[in-house]
Amino acid sequence: MLSQTQIETLDSDGYLSLGQLLSYAEVDLVNNRIDELIALEGRNAGSELFDSKYIRHPQEEGAYRLANLVNKGAIFDIFYTHPKVLAAIEAVLGNQFKLSSLNYRAAKPGQGLQKLHVDFGNSVPDGEYKVCNTIWLLDDFTKHNGATRIVPGTHKLKQLPQEAMTDNSLPHPDEILIQGLAGSVFLFNSHVWHGGTNNRTDKYRRSIHSYFCATDQPQQLDQRQYITPETRNRIGISAQKILDVL
Repeated sequence: MLSQTQIETLDSDGYLSLGQLLSYAEVDLVNNRIDELIALEGRNAGSELFDSKYIRHPQEEGAYRLANLVNKGAIFDIFYTHPKVLAAIEAVLGNQFKLSSLNYRAAKPGQGLQKLHVDFGNSVPDGEYKVCNTIWLLDDFTKHNGATRIVPGTHKLKQLPQEAMTDNSLPHPDEILIQGLAGSVFLFNSHVWHGGTNNRTDKYRRSIHSYFCATDQPQQLDQRQYITPETRNRIGISAQKILDVL
């Protein structure tokens, strides 16, 4: 699924574009379902994630959240089962991994800035990575609308951004912005320094994050706790293994 060049780029830079894996029509269907869920859940939107003891930033004022998308429609199955995504996850974590969470994040107009951070509590020995994330673009990501920033190569450092920078909310001289068309997917080693930028437009900037972890790590959302009979009956054995619900 990945070329040797792609694997080497992912190893050296800590991120990789997987191209457009969703058509514009598929993106529209996903966004329509998201709108339904937002209307349905109202003030409770994202509550499953906020209640998790493993979430490190339970309240994010600058973004709208939905959580537990695994159990909110077959339309979301592709986000954690796409073979190209799984191949890229394996290139980072090895063949022992599971889905940690499947969430929606939309940077609000005028907001969305995050400090540079990693998705693990400390640096790790070379190559012993524990977490990896994918961003599915539901809108075009531009330099104006809150695109995610990444500092290439920082997954190999022994310092965390808050240790190395006086103010990790400021731009880093080596950071790049993930920019691409709706339907595109970017994967990044979650030990790389990253964070959302400010959305300087008057529209939400929408995305879905399928976040994976090594099998020896706790899931951000306990899939065994939340999986519904309908979901379990719908998905196959391989998907159940990815969710760690067998």
